[in-house]
Amino acid sequence: MQFMARYKLHFATAACLLCMITETSASTTFRARELGVPFDGRPGVSNSITDVAGVAVGHSTLISGGGPLTEGEGPVRTGVTVIHPRFDTSREGVFAGWFTLNASGEMTGTTWVSERGILDGPIAITNTHSVGVVRDSLVSWMVDQGWDAIWHAPVVAETYDGALNDINGQHVTKEHVYQALQASKTGEVQEGNVGGGTGMICNGFKGGIGTASRIFTIAEHHFTLGVLVQCNYNWDGDRLRFGGRLLEKELPVGRHCHADQGIERTRPWYPYCEDDRDAVHARTRDGSIIVVVATDAPLSPHQLTRLAKRPSLALGRLGAVSNDGSGDIFLAFSTGNKGQIDEYGFGNIKTFPNYQLSTVFTAAVEATEEAIVNAMVAATTMTGADGLKVEALPHDAVRQIFSSQ
Repeated sequence: MQFMARYKLHFATAACLLCMITETSASTTFRARELGVPFDGRPGVSNSITDVAGVAVGHSTLISGGGPLTEGEGPVRTGVTVIHPRFDTSREGVFAGWFTLNASGEMTGTTWVSERGILDGPIAITNTHSVGVVRDSLVSWMVDQGWDAIWHAPVVAETYDGALNDINGQHVTKEHVYQALQASKTGEVQEGNVGGGTGMICNGFKGGIGTASRIFTIAEHHFTLGVLVQCNYNWDGDRLRFGGRLLEKELPVGRHCHADQGIERTRPWYPYCEDDRDAVHARTRDGSIIVVVATDAPLSPHQLTRLAKRPSLALGRLGAVSNDGSGDIFLAFSTGNKGQIDEYGFGNIKTFPNYQLSTVFTAAVEATEEAIVNAMVAATTMTGADGLKVEALPHDAVRQIFSSQ
């Protein structure tokens, strides 16, 4: 794309990153529907956020090392995911709104979104201790690309991967952010142990990045809504439900354990695999989840703020209560009204009927629910810091549960 032409990739860094990526970063070809998990609504062609025309996603995945945690060295299980609202030659912003269900987390740039109603540039998601470097890197990229402003406040969100990753080592760099920007594309989106979701845990199993979409029609106008999640909440799998069915007792949720008794647990949240799973000295405050909702419906900023609340209901469908230590933060934007968002002049803005918003809300709840389960289905078993092992969702068990319904 033309607006990416001035970007210069640091090839040595990129080559090194490729050496770091192993089979534990790969997502499976499976998605939740293939296991028989039931969902409402009509998905788009790719059933992903990129079904919204012009939206692109890119990942940079960092995986290296193993064994005992050595701060600053590893093991490394982390990364960056970026979402471009307008992946074309345009530097035009999009109308946006946001909402926090529980604020034990961070999403930068949101006060400016609230005040202005407009979001400029890419959105990024990473780990908790890398928000600063990712935000600064997006500022540098926007300056390099000639974004029309004398200062920038990009949106960067996070979830905590410190159970599997050397999070205090702060391994994410500017080069990794630029790699994710360079890797961005429309079409199929990688899910599971990739990008910012690499080291995440969700609903009692390995989590990560997931996406889904819905098609809806209002007065013969056809629209698309897509969702991307970085899923890292409910590490123990309490009250987990798929398709309205309580699975907490039917699946081996929350059985994370340290695989090597020769490694001292610097963070003894979970037992050695050979021990009783209740042999835990302390519990971490687990969380969180970031949800990004995109739509081509021409929603205004106040309507998008209302829309950004609706992923909360999808979490409830899956059994979540939004724990006190969870950072559950949601952003919604619209690619509609393209060419009309000009802060220096008048525009002809198309409005969306308020009394038809329930249809959009429904699409957001349905797509968020499926995106979360897709993240869990795509993720593979991972062993990280201090030999902590987090198992993937057992596909065969899920398939058997829903084939018997």
